[in-house]
Amino acid sequence: MAERGHLPPPAKRLCCRAGYGSGCRPGQRAGGAGPGSGALCAGPSSAAAAAALGLLPLGKTQSPESLLDIAARKVAEKWPFQRVEERFERIPEPVQRRIVYWSFPRSEREICMYSSFNTGAEDPAAVPGGAVTAPGGAADVAAAADENRLPFRRGIALLDGGCVDNVLQVGFHLSGTVTEPAMQSEPETVCNVAISFDRCKITSVTCSCGNKDIFYCAHVVALSLYRIRKPDQVKLHLPISETLFQMNRDQLQKFVQYLITVHHTEVLPTAQKLADEILSQNSEINQVHGAPDPTAGASIDDENCWHLDEEQVQEQVKLFLSQGGYHGSGKQLNLLFAKVREMLKMRDSNGARMLTLITEQFMADPRLSLWRQQGTAMTDKYRQLWDELDSSNRPHRTVFTRAIEACDLHWQDSHLQHIISSDLYTNYCYHDNTENSLFDSHGWPLWHEHVPTACARVDALRSHGYPREALRLAIAIVNTLRRQQQKQLEMFRAQKKELLHRGVTSITNLEGWVGHPLDPIGTLFSSLMEACRVDDESFHGFSDFTENMGHCKSLEYQHMPAHKFLEEGESYLTLAVEVALIGLGQQRIMPDGLYAQEKVCRNEEQLISKLQEIELDDTLVKIFRKQAVFLLEAGPYSGLGEVIHRESVPMHTFAKYLFTSLLPHDAELAYKTALRAMRLLVLESTAPSGDMPRPHHIASVVPNRYPRWFTLSHVESQQCELASTMLTAAKGDVRRLETVLESIQKNIHSSSHIFKLAQDAFKIATLMDSLPDITLLKVSLELGLQVMRMTLSTLNWRRREMVRWLVTCATEVGVYALDSIMQNWFTLFTPTEATSIVATTVMSNSTIVRLHLDCHQQEKLASSARTLALQCAMKDPQNCALSALTLCEKDHIAFETAYQIVLDAATTGMSYSQLFTIARYMEHRGYPMRAYKLATLAMTHLNLSYNQDTHPAINDVLWACALSHSLGKNELAAIIPLVVKSVKCATVLSDILRRCTLTTPGMVGLHGRRNSGKLMSLDKAPLRQLLDATIGAYINTTHSRLTHISPRHYSEFIEFLSKARETFLMAHDGHIQFTQFIDNLKQIYKGKKKLMMLVRERFG
Repeated sequence: MAERGHLPPPAKRLCCRAGYGSGCRPGQRAGGAGPGSGALCAGPSSAAAAAALGLLPLGKTQSPESLLDIAARKVAEKWPFQRVEERFERIPEPVQRRIVYWSFPRSEREICMYSSFNTGAEDPAAVPGGAVTAPGGAADVAAAADENRLPFRRGIALLDGGCVDNVLQVGFHLSGTVTEPAMQSEPETVCNVAISFDRCKITSVTCSCGNKDIFYCAHVVALSLYRIRKPDQVKLHLPISETLFQMNRDQLQKFVQYLITVHHTEVLPTAQKLADEILSQNSEINQVHGAPDPTAGASIDDENCWHLDEEQVQEQVKLFLSQGGYHGSGKQLNLLFAKVREMLKMRDSNGARMLTLITEQFMADPRLSLWRQQGTAMTDKYRQLWDELDSSNRPHRTVFTRAIEACDLHWQDSHLQHIISSDLYTNYCYHDNTENSLFDSHGWPLWHEHVPTACARVDALRSHGYPREALRLAIAIVNTLRRQQQKQLEMFRAQKKELLHRGVTSITNLEGWVGHPLDPIGTLFSSLMEACRVDDESFHGFSDFTENMGHCKSLEYQHMPAHKFLEEGESYLTLAVEVALIGLGQQRIMPDGLYAQEKVCRNEEQLISKLQEIELDDTLVKIFRKQAVFLLEAGPYSGLGEVIHRESVPMHTFAKYLFTSLLPHDAELAYKTALRAMRLLVLESTAPSGDMPRPHHIASVVPNRYPRWFTLSHVESQQCELASTMLTAAKGDVRRLETVLESIQKNIHSSSHIFKLAQDAFKIATLMDSLPDITLLKVSLELGLQVMRMTLSTLNWRRREMVRWLVTCATEVGVYALDSIMQNWFTLFTPTEATSIVATTVMSNSTIVRLHLDCHQQEKLASSARTLALQCAMKDPQNCALSALTLCEKDHIAFETAYQIVLDAATTGMSYSQLFTIARYMEHRGYPMRAYKLATLAMTHLNLSYNQDTHPAINDVLWACALSHSLGKNELAAIIPLVVKSVKCATVLSDILRRCTLTTPGMVGLHGRRNSGKLMSLDKAPLRQLLDATIGAYINTTHSRLTHISPRHYSEFIEFLSKARETFLMAHDGHIQFTQFIDNLKQIYKGKKKLMMLVRERFG
């Protein structure tokens, strides 16, 4: 808020002193002390001054305050100095001095308010989205670090460090220098500070530091606090005009010339200009009586308010808005709104002005008109900020739709006036028992109005510094809500049979109180809690304030003495808790839009967080019991009623809080409440939809089934948290666990959340410090089985993890559980999962050891695993055959059955890669003939074209040929026709051919019989067939490559022909065949001259 080296603004009024006494010579005022006289700001005795300033409590002063100081202090607070001058013809100088002395602000609270975002004395709830953190946490450390950077804290540090010097008060103007100590990267700097003040308020500030901000800089703070804390060390002078009046002509000329000499570079042009104007008789300056004095105080017409840099407010808001939805900008704007509330609460007129500036800046944002042109809905960030405007403002200054409703709001209603102005307003003779009666059966006043609007009145009274009036209205509203709750219960009981028979309900509140932009329940709760809060230290003076500013103080809430309109044993605390429970339990429709839905969740959690700070005693437990019963029995008026609307806001978060609060005192009621809240009707296609048409609300991925609940994942997680809390509490109680399990299975529709609950139950059941809870383990297993059934036919990235976990859980339960999941595998697992994970894990040594199984039990479990494996192989041979063979190895009949399943599936459903894999397995297990059989079956499914020389199946083909070659001539002869038919790639065929000619086939034949050792002839079958096929493949491949060959591939092609020649030469007439082949190429492709030249160079 400091300005870059500018002079203070000119005085707002002209000073021309009259009233010289006849006995006074020119240059001397009545009671004057002579020219240049100055005095320290000495007041009465130091103790009296301290008492006046609040440094000592009342009754502790050492001597009474003088009548002059009492009168001067009151005049300094209320009257502009011009009025004093006009009211009295002659003002003695001592009187002037005392008025000037007392005109400077005396409280540090306002200095802090104008130099920091939060004074620390406000309710954390005043900051939108604010949360209360326990002292000593990481949040406190961060908060302390941020706080030390605030101008107010830095100003105190500068003052304590002795950095303030040259302090001078001339009339209503304070000046001084503040030295900023040298830092690591910054040299020492001296800032010149000037402050103008009027009627105990700072009206303008300037500082040469050049800081641009909404709030006062640290240097202004340091100088202000110096004047407040050390008034006796500040030299005080009357306004400069008074001093000038005391000078004769020679003194005035000397004064002016010295002033110009000292500051000639700055003021000489201005001095000459003024001199020219004064010497010109027709100049404007000579038409005005008197001259301005910046130290003379305020004129009668001046508005008495603290200095607020309006331009900086606008610039800062514009900057925050330009940053869009970033977290930092939203936080800064929220802090600005909190500052507005703080100012309004202290009845500072700048609160309303600052709010107006923020609003104007919002309306001037160019994006609003752009969105309007594009027909774009307002963003959630702007909705949030408009809500802050709405809740910060007076009821008749709300925005958008509520603005129209608020136009007719007024405060002239006589009943309302009586409620807020008196604690004694009753009517014991009033017997009107209608719904909108003005008094209840006790004769206590009620206030019937749209609840958010009525609570906005309470908020407005609090915000503008009328806490007692706000409290009275809040009590009337809460009593009205309690009476309405009782009436609604009676109404439901009368219609209960009909409603339960219909199974549907009309929602009673389209507009919920929790999550509402005006935050009605939060307002009532905060108002009542403030009335029963006991701080560790009270704020009797601003010295206490500055010591405690910003420190996290532990707050205690006590049952304060009963108000006249409370039942016996009730207090503000019980009333606050009860209204919070009423609001949280209200059945309300889930609003449209992401932001509105998130706000419902956020406000609910904030309110519960505040409730959790309160320690429950017997009185409060009674309130919890009473409200829990009410909510369970209140039908459609309660979110916990027997029948609710399909799109009602779920009660999971609230019910979890109720459950944990009631559990130690009334377990039956706690479980009844929590179990009732478990439902989530919006996910149930058969849920009652009520008779409230909302066609615009139904839009989702599944049309006409689920509304657009953007917070559905959060809602489901809260439902899961509630269930987990009940499971934990029910450990060891069979009946409770069965009930909770049944509720989970009925109401939770998300497999991932059920899986989480299953895991939670397993952890709780198998804690290290106790024996496993078998009932809870069974609950865990049952939930796991439900997850398996839910995800069996759907894709879930955690499926393998879920299957492995289920086997672990079943192992903990016992061998019968493992046997059961294998017997019923088809309802729980895919064949692949059943064989590769379930059966394999069950058959592992670790499982046998974990279960301490004897031989009989091991065999029974193994038999179930083999049966499962064979069933899976029948159902999905492609993926399960190999696992089945592995699992059945130790049982001959089962192994043969698995092998036959593979053979049966080989001709139809299995790929060559699967068959090759099983074939290699068979060879590895010592079944070469079975491996050969499967390899030949695999070859029938394979097809390698001429250019697939890097195909992954090549290794399998080479292996199959090597296996056949090792078995004997007959086996090789049988497989070569299959190879020739399936493989068209010349390089692969030549590789096979070369391998077959290196060794004698069947070197180790079947049954260990040795063969003759004679190499096979290339001129006879089966190698002749393979050789011809290889040569043919080379010829075909050559023509194919030449069709689209480019010059950069010529050298590669020549190398390819060289390999072809090697194969041609393996035939007895190969040389002739190759020569003819080359000649043929030269003739056909003679147009490719360069290539043919290379061919001739290499092959002739």
